[in-house]
Amino acid sequence: MSHHSIYDFIGIGIGPYNLGLAALTEEKSDLKSILFDQNGQFAWHPGMLINGADLQVPFLADLVTFANPTSKYSFLNYLHEKNRLYKFYFFHKLEMPRQEYAAYLKWVTDQLTKCHFKSEVIDCIDHGDHFEVVVNHWDQQVHTSYFAKHVVFGTGSTPLIPFEVNDIDIEDVHHSSQYLYLKDRTVKSRNISVIGSGQSASEIFFDLLKLQENYDYHLNWYTRSPGFLQLDRSKLGQEVFTPDYVDYFHNLAFQERLESLDHLGQLRKGIDGDTLHRIHELLYHRSVENNRVPVTIQPLTEINQVIQSGDRLLVEGEQWQKKEKIEFYTDKVIVATGYKPNIPDWFYQRFEDKIDWEDDKRFKVDKNFKLSFKDKNRAHHFYTSTNLEHSHGTGATNLGLAVDRNIQIINEIAGKEVYKKQRNTIFTQFFPNK
Repeated sequence: MSHHSIYDFIGIGIGPYNLGLAALTEEKSDLKSILFDQNGQFAWHPGMLINGADLQVPFLADLVTFANPTSKYSFLNYLHEKNRLYKFYFFHKLEMPRQEYAAYLKWVTDQLTKCHFKSEVIDCIDHGDHFEVVVNHWDQQVHTSYFAKHVVFGTGSTPLIPFEVNDIDIEDVHHSSQYLYLKDRTVKSRNISVIGSGQSASEIFFDLLKLQENYDYHLNWYTRSPGFLQLDRSKLGQEVFTPDYVDYFHNLAFQERLESLDHLGQLRKGIDGDTLHRIHELLYHRSVENNRVPVTIQPLTEINQVIQSGDRLLVEGEQWQKKEKIEFYTDKVIVATGYKPNIPDWFYQRFEDKIDWEDDKRFKVDKNFKLSFKDKNRAHHFYTSTNLEHSHGTGATNLGLAVDRNIQIINEIAGKEVYKKQRNTIFTQFFPNK
């Protein structure tokens, strides 16, 4: 096999993580790379780009700034190129609208010729001294093999519906990721239920609450959480979203890491205070003179199944604190219960027995985001940006930390410091006496 046809790495999946990797590689390294995505074009959560919703992190957490603030792929340069810099200046917020973040990502993608869509990776074969990645270019109906020293796995996540839904039409029960596609039909129902207590659930509930006066539906919001809790925005608390904390977290034993994830719950999961305030204000205004607001808001409630009952849906659940069964009828159920890692079948067939696992679902990942192969002498690695919660905690899904992950991957593959790692960046110390 000729040396020319070997890439330094192949990226599988093109979301913000691998896109940032591609942009940083392009600008400052001579690494040869190519990236594939099965979708027809670049899309970032298109079903959740609700008007008025902002990203929960500041714009500095774009694809490149934490590695290289002078990059031409920065969000500020995007605004400059689109003649929106003055508008953003007067917007006076650190957060950018979700719709604008999606447009920014698409703008970066369009500049990178190494990003290929309509290209589903259907196999990845480990040849010991290189990987063979088999791609189905579905628009041309051809399968092609590509060869690389390393693979970077960025297949993201897939919707999680944690209860039984038996043969019910997707229009009637669907995940939050489909919300905007089906919204026109949803709002024509008599009774709509939102399940979940995170940011997506709150944004959908608020969107439907605003529209409620134009239509005539009862709106329900159920979660198994003890309450509709606010995301902790405290400044020192937020310092867990740094490379320093991720280094500390990764050093803990597996069980300690899992326990730490629970302790970090309020910092990692919760609803933006602003969204909660706006929901409450709207409810308050509508309830003047004790007008009845057609809304049910109920925490502590686990939904167990949704059953088709004539032309309606019967929802069965439990108020778990009181151990009381509940049942109610509704017409539409929107499930905003998050995501699980998206790991293709070929991965298990090819790699399950070659790598170390920490438990039956979670593979062992080293400090620099490589899978831990049983053969410790190998020089060809499989890097991952999905299924990292157990290994890198706050660094698993935080957009700001994705840049630091890409710095580590690039430096390691290049065998030199292409980008400087930022450490000792905060006021909190997690290691004693350091």
